Amino acid sequence: MLIKEYHILLPMSLEEYQVAQLYMIQKKSREESSGEGSGVEILANRPYSDGPGGSGQYTHKVYHVGSHIPSWFRALLPKAALQVEEESWNAYPYTRTRYTCPFVEKFSIEIETYYRPDAGQQTNIFNLSAAEKRQRILDTIDIVRDPISPGEYKPEEDPKLYHSSKTGRGPLGDDWLEAAATSGPLMCAYKLCKVEFRYWGMQSKIEQFIHDVGLRKVMLRAHRQAWCWQDEWTDLTMEDIRQLEEETARMLAQKMAKCGEGEEPPAAGVSPGGQPEPDGPGSQEEAELQAGTDTPSDDTFAKQWSTSSRSSYSSQHGGETGSGVLLPWMLQFSIGDVSGDYVAWLGSPGL
Repeated sequence: MLIKEYHILLPMSLEEYQVAQLYMIQKKSREESSGEGSGVEILANRPYSDGPGGSGQYTHKVYHVGSHIPSWFRALLPKAALQVEEESWNAYPYTRTRYTCPFVEKFSIEIETYYRPDAGQQTNIFNLSAAEKRQRILDTIDIVRDPISPGEYKPEEDPKLYHSSKTGRGPLGDDWLEAAATSGPLMCAYKLCKVEFRYWGMQSKIEQFIHDVGLRKVMLRAHRQAWCWQDEWTDLTMEDIRQLEEETARMLAQKMAKCGEGEEPPAAGVSPGGQPEPDGPGSQEEAELQAGTDTPSDDTFAKQWSTSSRSSYSSQHGGETGSGVLLPWMLQFSIGDVSGDYVAWLGSPGL
């Protein structure tokens, strides 16, 4: 397992960041969902209490990534290999998120996040043990000074060039951090990211690749966008955001329903990892969108999070499967695009 702690600094308040975060998630979900092979399927979205971070919002989503994989290679893969599952507990300013692929038992991404109004100087906000701190790698992300690859660079998303017509902020200079520390606002997203790919001979290379391409690169671009798109979200309230989320959920459900006609629904009450779901994902999803069903007891959510990834008997005893060979190819084809399109706020659950 490769553990990195990212510190993402931004010249905005925690309240502004919450709105920006949720706005960006629903916007990306709308733009990138086209139905089968591409899009976000929302299986659950409900409040919880007495869970990770206290009280918050639980979401369970499935990201369909098939459209990002060449058709000749996609034809060789089972359907489960073209899906990434996300479970999130959002008790802002604290969140937890887990990503898994049903096809790959020994692969997971787990992210724990604290948002604080400081300059990222807290050295052990996650209360890591001495052994964990020795294993952890610290990495500070600067939306202004960190380089962007030429293929992804857009002038309208450059904080050095952007000026907000509504707030009057920007452009940001190389000394923006010093200025924000003096006059504010300033905040830091502390993200503890654990990537595990327990396949012999490929573990270190793949885990490093996921951190570099699927996490750091994506988080840098997403937070640059959050700053440069502030005119879109700066006037929104949390009530506006919840309305947008409801509209987005209905739109996504309609798209997925059209593509899923005739398919056999998954067994209700059991997750791909073999643990009980809060509710069956089939008809319950429709009921949630209709806003008329009972929800399970809140203590369910307190038990759903585990700091260690689940694995089968074969995984624990070194049993090898074809998925260990295929996943590196899948990652090469898809992780950059998929992460950028759908999981731009990794560890920041939204809808």
